[in-house]
Amino acid sequence: MPQIKAAVCREFGAPLTIETVTLAAPQLGEVEVTLKACAICHSDISYIDGGWGGTLPAVYGHEAAGHVSALGQGVRGVAVGDPVVVTLIRACGSCPSCAGGKPVACESDMASGPLTDAQGAPLHQAMHTGGFAEKVVVDQSQVVKLSPDIGMEAASLLACGVITGVGAVVNAAGLRAGQDVVVIGAGGVGLNAIQGARIAGARRIVAVDMSAEKLAIAKEFGATHGVLATADKPWRLAKQALGRGADAVFVTVGAIPAYDTSTRYLANGGKVIMVGMPHSGAMATYEPVMLAATGQGMVGSKMGDVVISRDIPWMVDLYEQGRLKLDELISGRWSLEQINEAIADTKTGSAKRNVIVFD
Repeated sequence: MPQIKAAVCREFGAPLTIETVTLAAPQLGEVEVTLKACAICHSDISYIDGGWGGTLPAVYGHEAAGHVSALGQGVRGVAVGDPVVVTLIRACGSCPSCAGGKPVACESDMASGPLTDAQGAPLHQAMHTGGFAEKVVVDQSQVVKLSPDIGMEAASLLACGVITGVGAVVNAAGLRAGQDVVVIGAGGVGLNAIQGARIAGARRIVAVDMSAEKLAIAKEFGATHGVLATADKPWRLAKQALGRGADAVFVTVGAIPAYDTSTRYLANGGKVIMVGMPHSGAMATYEPVMLAATGQGMVGSKMGDVVISRDIPWMVDLYEQGRLKLDELISGRWSLEQINEAIADTKTGSAKRNVIVFD
Protein backbone atom coordinates (compact mmCIF):
# COMPACT_ATOMS: atom_id res chain seq x y z
CA MET A 1 0.00 0.00 0.00
CA PRO A 2 1.58 3.29 -1.09
CA GLN A 3 2.52 6.11 1.24
CA ILE A 4 1.39 9.43 -0.18
CA LYS A 5 1.20 13.08 0.81
CA ALA A 6 -2.23 14.52 1.53
CA ALA A 7 -3.71 17.73 2.95
CA VAL A 8 -5.70 16.66 6.01
CA CYS A 9 -8.49 18.60 7.73
CA ARG A 10 -8.45 17.79 11.45
CA GLU A 11 -10.48 20.77 12.71
CA PHE A 12 -13.17 22.79 10.93
CA GLY A 13 -11.96 26.31 10.19
CA ALA A 14 -8.30 25.44 10.84
CA PRO A 15 -5.49 25.23 8.26
CA LEU A 16 -5.00 21.89 6.55
CA THR A 17 -1.92 19.87 7.50
CA ILE A 18 0.32 18.13 4.98
CA GLU A 19 0.76 14.54 6.19
CA THR A 20 2.08 11.23 4.92
CA VAL A 21 -0.85 8.83 4.78
CA THR A 22 -1.48 5.29 3.56
CA LEU A 23 -3.70 4.55 0.58
CA ALA A 24 -5.22 1.08 0.31
CA ALA A 25 -4.91 -0.88 -2.92
CA PRO A 26 -7.95 -0.77 -5.23
CA GLN A 27 -10.53 -3.46 -4.51
CA LEU A 28 -13.23 -4.95 -6.73
CA GLY A 29 -14.45 -2.34 -9.19
CA GLU A 30 -12.03 0.34 -7.97
CA VAL A 31 -9.40 2.41 -9.76
CA GLU A 32 -6.22 4.00 -8.41
CA VAL A 33 -5.34 7.31 -10.05
CA THR A 34 -2.06 9.17 -9.66
CA LEU A 35 -3.15 12.78 -9.76
CA LYS A 36 -1.65 15.55 -11.84
CA ALA A 37 -4.09 18.31 -10.84
CA CYS A 38 -6.91 19.00 -8.39
CA ALA A 39 -8.86 22.26 -8.50
CA ILE A 40 -10.22 23.97 -5.39
CA CYS A 41 -14.01 24.24 -5.34
CA HIS A 42 -16.03 26.43 -2.96
CA SER A 43 -17.77 23.24 -1.83
CA ASP A 44 -14.43 22.02 -0.44
CA ILE A 45 -14.05 25.29 1.43
CA SER A 46 -17.59 25.13 2.83
CA TYR A 47 -16.87 21.70 4.25
CA ILE A 48 -13.42 22.68 5.55
CA ASP A 49 -14.94 25.68 7.32
CA GLY A 50 -17.68 23.54 8.90
CA GLY A 51 -20.56 25.05 6.93
CA TRP A 52 -22.11 21.67 6.10
CA GLY A 53 -20.90 19.51 8.97
CA GLY A 54 -19.18 16.26 8.07
CA THR A 55 -16.76 13.67 9.44
CA LEU A 56 -13.22 14.49 10.59
CA PRO A 57 -10.36 13.94 10.07
CA ALA A 58 -10.88 14.12 6.34
CA VAL A 59 -9.15 14.67 3.02
CA TYR A 60 -11.17 16.98 0.77
CA GLY A 61 -10.74 17.84 -2.91
CA HIS A 62 -12.98 16.52 -5.67
CA GLU A 63 -12.03 18.21 -8.98
CA ALA A 64 -9.20 15.95 -10.06
CA ALA A 65 -7.46 14.49 -13.08
CA GLY A 66 -4.51 12.17 -13.57
CA HIS A 67 -3.44 8.79 -14.91
CA VAL A 68 -4.67 5.35 -13.92
CA SER A 69 -1.91 3.64 -11.94
CA ALA A 70 -3.63 0.46 -10.68
CA LEU A 71 -6.87 -1.44 -11.17
CA GLY A 72 -8.98 -3.64 -8.92
CA GLN A 73 -10.66 -6.76 -10.19
CA GLY A 74 -13.55 -6.41 -12.61
CA VAL A 75 -12.76 -2.88 -13.85
CA ARG A 76 -13.70 -2.27 -17.47
CA GLY A 77 -13.23 0.66 -19.82
CA VAL A 78 -9.90 2.01 -18.54
CA ALA A 79 -6.36 0.65 -18.39
CA VAL A 80 -3.20 1.52 -16.50
CA GLY A 81 -1.72 4.67 -17.99
CA ASP A 82 -4.99 6.10 -19.29
CA PRO A 83 -5.63 9.81 -18.62
CA VAL A 84 -8.87 10.24 -16.66
CA VAL A 85 -10.95 12.86 -14.92
CA VAL A 86 -12.02 11.89 -11.38
CA THR A 87 -15.45 13.06 -10.21
CA LEU A 88 -17.36 12.78 -6.93
CA ILE A 89 -20.29 11.17 -8.76
CA ARG A 90 -20.27 7.60 -7.47
CA ALA A 91 -23.14 5.65 -9.02
CA CYS A 92 -24.27 2.12 -8.25
CA GLY A 93 -26.13 1.83 -11.56
CA SER A 94 -29.11 -0.06 -10.13
CA CYS A 95 -30.97 2.15 -7.62
CA PRO A 96 -34.11 3.98 -8.83
CA SER A 97 -32.19 7.22 -9.47
CA CYS A 98 -29.40 5.54 -11.46
CA ALA A 99 -31.87 3.37 -13.37
CA GLY A 100 -33.88 6.50 -14.15
CA GLY A 101 -30.89 8.26 -15.73
CA LYS A 102 -30.00 10.42 -12.70
CA PRO A 103 -26.68 9.02 -11.43
CA VAL A 104 -25.87 12.27 -9.58
CA ALA A 105 -28.72 11.35 -7.21
CA CYS A 106 -27.54 7.76 -6.58
CA GLU A 107 -29.32 6.40 -3.51
CA SER A 108 -26.70 3.80 -2.57
CA ASP A 109 -24.13 4.66 0.10
CA MET A 110 -21.24 2.78 -1.57
CA ALA A 111 -19.00 3.94 1.27
CA SER A 112 -15.30 3.18 1.12
CA GLY A 113 -12.34 4.15 3.24
CA PRO A 114 -9.00 3.73 1.49
CA LEU A 115 -7.12 6.27 3.64
CA THR A 116 -5.39 5.90 7.01
CA ASP A 117 -3.02 8.26 8.79
CA ALA A 118 0.48 7.60 10.14
CA GLN A 119 -0.99 6.03 13.30
CA GLY A 120 -3.28 3.75 11.30
CA ALA A 121 -6.43 5.68 12.14
CA PRO A 122 -9.00 6.07 9.34
CA LEU A 123 -9.27 9.29 7.35
CA HIS A 124 -12.60 10.19 5.78
CA GLN A 125 -12.50 10.19 1.97
CA ALA A 126 -14.53 13.38 1.62
CA MET A 127 -17.04 13.59 -1.25
CA HIS A 128 -15.99 10.07 -2.32
CA THR A 129 -12.73 11.46 -3.69
CA GLY A 130 -10.07 12.81 -1.30
CA GLY A 131 -8.36 14.64 -4.14
CA PHE A 132 -6.06 16.88 -2.08
CA ALA A 133 -3.57 14.02 -2.23
CA GLU A 134 -1.01 12.56 -4.60
CA LYS A 135 -3.17 9.51 -5.37
CA VAL A 136 -6.80 8.45 -4.96
CA VAL A 137 -8.67 5.17 -5.04
CA VAL A 138 -12.23 5.58 -6.30
CA ASP A 139 -15.06 3.51 -7.76
CA GLN A 140 -14.83 2.94 -11.51
CA SER A 141 -18.12 4.84 -11.95
CA GLN A 142 -16.32 8.05 -10.90
CA VAL A 143 -13.77 8.18 -13.70
CA VAL A 144 -14.01 9.06 -17.38
CA LYS A 145 -11.26 8.32 -19.87
CA LEU A 146 -9.94 11.46 -21.56
CA SER A 147 -8.52 12.40 -24.91
CA PRO A 148 -4.70 12.48 -24.69
CA ASP A 149 -4.81 16.00 -26.16
CA ILE A 150 -6.32 17.72 -23.12
CA GLY A 151 -4.01 18.91 -20.35
CA MET A 152 -4.56 17.65 -16.83
CA GLU A 153 -5.09 21.10 -15.30
CA ALA A 154 -7.87 21.91 -17.75
CA ALA A 155 -9.31 18.41 -17.40
CA SER A 156 -9.60 18.69 -13.61
CA LEU A 157 -12.12 21.51 -14.04
CA LEU A 158 -14.45 19.09 -15.82
CA ALA A 159 -14.91 17.11 -12.60
CA CYS A 160 -17.27 19.64 -11.01
CA GLY A 161 -17.30 23.36 -11.85
CA VAL A 162 -17.68 23.00 -15.60
CA ILE A 163 -20.18 20.15 -15.64
CA THR A 164 -22.19 21.86 -12.90
CA GLY A 165 -22.52 25.13 -14.79
CA VAL A 166 -22.92 23.83 -18.32
CA GLY A 167 -25.08 20.93 -17.17
CA ALA A 168 -27.45 23.22 -15.27
CA VAL A 169 -28.21 24.94 -18.56
CA VAL A 170 -28.49 22.00 -20.94
CA ASN A 171 -29.82 19.35 -18.54
CA ALA A 172 -31.66 21.01 -15.64
CA ALA A 173 -33.08 23.98 -17.55
CA GLY A 174 -33.29 22.30 -20.95
CA LEU A 175 -32.58 25.71 -22.45
CA ARG A 176 -33.74 26.19 -26.05
CA ALA A 177 -32.06 28.36 -28.66
CA GLY A 178 -33.43 31.90 -28.57
CA GLN A 179 -34.35 31.94 -24.89
CA ASP A 180 -33.09 34.58 -22.45
CA VAL A 181 -30.90 33.90 -19.44
CA VAL A 182 -29.77 35.61 -16.23
CA VAL A 183 -26.78 34.15 -14.36
CA ILE A 184 -26.39 35.42 -10.79
CA GLY A 185 -22.74 35.06 -9.79
CA ALA A 186 -19.86 35.25 -12.26
CA GLY A 187 -17.47 32.96 -10.41
CA GLY A 188 -16.23 29.57 -11.60
CA VAL A 189 -19.63 27.88 -11.86
CA GLY A 190 -21.36 31.03 -13.10
CA LEU A 191 -18.91 31.46 -15.96
CA ASN A 192 -19.65 27.91 -17.03
CA ALA A 193 -23.40 28.52 -16.88
CA ILE A 194 -22.74 31.50 -19.16
CA GLN A 195 -20.71 29.27 -21.49
CA GLY A 196 -23.49 26.69 -21.43
CA ALA A 197 -26.09 29.32 -22.34
CA ARG A 198 -23.91 30.56 -25.20
CA ILE A 199 -23.39 27.03 -26.51
CA ALA A 200 -27.12 26.30 -26.21
CA GLY A 201 -27.94 29.34 -28.33
CA ALA A 202 -29.39 31.76 -25.79
CA ARG A 203 -30.54 35.06 -27.31
CA ARG A 204 -29.23 37.26 -24.51
CA ILE A 205 -27.26 36.40 -21.39
CA VAL A 206 -27.16 38.84 -18.46
CA ALA A 207 -24.48 38.29 -15.80
CA VAL A 208 -25.16 39.69 -12.32
CA ASP A 209 -22.31 40.07 -9.85
CA MET A 210 -20.99 42.31 -7.08
CA SER A 211 -17.78 42.99 -9.02
CA ALA A 212 -17.41 45.06 -12.19
CA GLU A 213 -14.19 43.15 -12.93
CA LYS A 214 -16.06 39.85 -12.88
CA LEU A 215 -18.75 41.24 -15.15
CA ALA A 216 -16.06 42.14 -17.67
CA ILE A 217 -14.72 38.58 -17.50
CA ALA A 218 -18.26 37.23 -17.89
CA LYS A 219 -18.51 38.96 -21.26
CA GLU A 220 -15.35 37.16 -22.39
CA PHE A 221 -17.18 33.88 -21.69
CA GLY A 222 -20.35 34.83 -23.54
CA ALA A 223 -22.44 37.24 -21.45
CA THR A 224 -24.08 39.89 -23.62
CA HIS A 225 -24.78 42.25 -20.69
CA GLY A 226 -23.60 42.80 -17.13
CA VAL A 227 -25.50 44.16 -14.13
CA LEU A 228 -24.00 45.07 -10.77
CA ALA A 229 -25.81 43.31 -7.94
CA THR A 230 -25.19 46.40 -5.80
CA ALA A 231 -27.45 48.52 -8.04
CA ASP A 232 -30.89 49.54 -6.83
CA LYS A 233 -33.27 46.79 -7.96
CA PRO A 234 -30.80 45.10 -10.35
CA TRP A 235 -33.56 42.88 -11.76
CA ARG A 236 -35.02 45.97 -13.44
CA LEU A 237 -31.70 46.61 -15.20
CA ALA A 238 -31.56 42.97 -16.30
CA LYS A 239 -35.07 43.17 -17.71
CA GLN A 240 -34.14 46.36 -19.56
CA ALA A 241 -31.20 44.55 -21.14
CA LEU A 242 -33.38 41.61 -22.14
CA GLY A 243 -36.46 43.59 -23.06
CA ARG A 244 -38.42 41.20 -20.85
CA GLY A 245 -37.91 38.80 -17.97
CA ALA A 246 -35.64 35.79 -18.25
CA ASP A 247 -36.74 32.31 -19.28
CA ALA A 248 -34.15 30.86 -16.91
CA VAL A 249 -32.28 32.37 -13.95
CA PHE A 250 -29.27 30.45 -12.67
CA VAL A 251 -28.23 31.16 -9.08
CA THR A 252 -24.64 29.96 -8.97
CA VAL A 253 -23.62 31.43 -5.60
CA GLY A 254 -24.60 30.31 -2.11
CA ALA A 255 -25.65 33.80 -1.01
CA ILE A 256 -29.13 34.08 0.48
CA PRO A 257 -29.78 37.61 -0.97
CA ALA A 258 -29.21 36.12 -4.43
CA TYR A 259 -31.87 33.50 -3.76
CA ASP A 260 -34.28 35.99 -2.18
CA THR A 261 -34.31 38.15 -5.31
CA SER A 262 -33.88 35.48 -8.00
CA THR A 263 -37.56 35.17 -8.96
CA ARG A 264 -37.77 38.91 -9.66
CA TYR A 265 -35.70 38.42 -12.82
CA LEU A 266 -38.13 35.90 -14.34
CA ALA A 267 -40.54 36.20 -17.23
CA ASN A 268 -43.95 34.55 -16.98
CA GLY A 269 -43.41 30.82 -17.15
CA GLY A 270 -39.70 31.15 -16.38
CA LYS A 271 -37.83 29.14 -13.79
CA VAL A 272 -35.01 29.58 -11.31
CA ILE A 273 -32.30 26.90 -11.41
CA MET A 274 -30.81 26.59 -7.92
CA VAL A 275 -27.12 25.68 -8.25
CA GLY A 276 -25.22 27.56 -5.51
CA MET A 277 -25.35 25.94 -2.07
CA PRO A 278 -25.71 28.12 1.07
CA HIS A 279 -24.58 26.81 4.45
CA SER A 280 -26.88 24.37 6.23
CA GLY A 281 -29.69 26.13 8.07
CA ALA A 282 -29.70 29.25 5.88
CA MET A 283 -33.23 30.17 4.77
CA ALA A 284 -34.59 32.08 1.76
CA THR A 285 -38.09 33.59 1.40
CA TYR A 286 -40.53 33.81 -1.53
CA GLU A 287 -44.05 34.93 -2.24
CA PRO A 288 -45.66 31.70 -3.47
CA VAL A 289 -48.73 33.38 -4.95
CA MET A 290 -46.53 35.19 -7.48
CA LEU A 291 -44.97 31.94 -8.67
CA ALA A 292 -48.36 30.29 -8.92
CA ALA A 293 -50.01 33.23 -10.70
CA THR A 294 -47.27 33.56 -13.32
CA GLY A 295 -46.54 29.87 -13.88
CA GLN A 296 -42.98 30.27 -12.65
CA GLY A 297 -40.97 27.61 -10.90
CA MET A 298 -37.80 26.68 -9.05
CA VAL A 299 -35.71 23.55 -9.42
CA GLY A 300 -32.49 22.36 -7.82
CA SER A 301 -29.61 21.18 -9.97
CA LYS A 302 -26.96 18.94 -8.45
CA MET A 303 -23.75 18.64 -10.46
CA GLY A 304 -25.59 19.82 -13.57
CA ASP A 305 -27.68 16.62 -13.61
CA VAL A 306 -24.91 15.14 -15.74
CA VAL A 307 -24.27 11.63 -16.92
CA ILE A 308 -20.48 11.82 -16.86
CA SER A 309 -19.82 9.14 -19.48
CA ARG A 310 -22.05 11.09 -21.87
CA ASP A 311 -21.43 14.73 -20.96
CA ILE A 312 -17.70 14.90 -20.18
CA PRO A 313 -16.55 13.51 -23.56
CA TRP A 314 -18.91 16.00 -25.25
CA MET A 315 -17.38 18.88 -23.29
CA VAL A 316 -13.84 17.69 -24.03
CA ASP A 317 -14.74 17.73 -27.73
CA LEU A 318 -16.11 21.27 -27.43
CA TYR A 319 -12.86 22.31 -25.71
CA GLU A 320 -10.75 20.78 -28.46
CA GLN A 321 -12.83 22.65 -31.05
CA GLY A 322 -12.23 25.93 -29.17
CA ARG A 323 -15.90 26.30 -28.26
CA LEU A 324 -15.56 25.70 -24.49
CA LYS A 325 -13.06 27.72 -22.48
CA LEU A 326 -11.15 25.77 -19.82
CA ASP A 327 -7.60 27.15 -19.67
CA GLU A 328 -9.01 30.65 -19.25
CA LEU A 329 -10.77 29.53 -16.05
CA ILE A 330 -7.49 28.83 -14.25
CA SER A 331 -6.49 31.75 -12.04
CA GLY A 332 -3.48 30.24 -10.30
CA ARG A 333 -1.39 27.10 -9.96
CA TRP A 334 -0.19 25.99 -6.52
CA SER A 335 1.72 23.09 -5.00
CA LEU A 336 0.11 20.84 -2.38
CA GLU A 337 2.28 22.50 0.26
CA GLN A 338 0.71 25.85 -0.71
CA ILE A 339 -2.87 24.65 -0.36
CA ASN A 340 -3.78 26.90 2.56
CA GLU A 341 -2.58 29.95 0.63
CA ALA A 342 -4.56 28.76 -2.40
CA ILE A 343 -7.70 28.38 -0.28
CA ALA A 344 -7.22 31.87 1.18
CA ASP A 345 -6.86 33.28 -2.33
CA THR A 346 -10.03 31.48 -3.42
CA LYS A 347 -11.94 32.96 -0.48
CA THR A 348 -11.21 36.49 -1.68
CA GLY A 349 -13.64 35.86 -4.52
CA SER A 350 -11.23 37.09 -7.17
CA ALA A 351 -10.16 33.65 -8.41
CA LYS A 352 -12.06 31.75 -11.08
CA ARG A 353 -10.37 28.44 -10.20
CA ASN A 354 -7.14 27.77 -8.33
CA VAL A 355 -5.53 24.43 -9.17
CA ILE A 356 -3.22 22.27 -7.07
CA VAL A 357 -0.60 20.83 -9.42
CA PHE A 358 1.30 17.65 -8.56
CA ASP A 359 4.75 16.79 -9.96
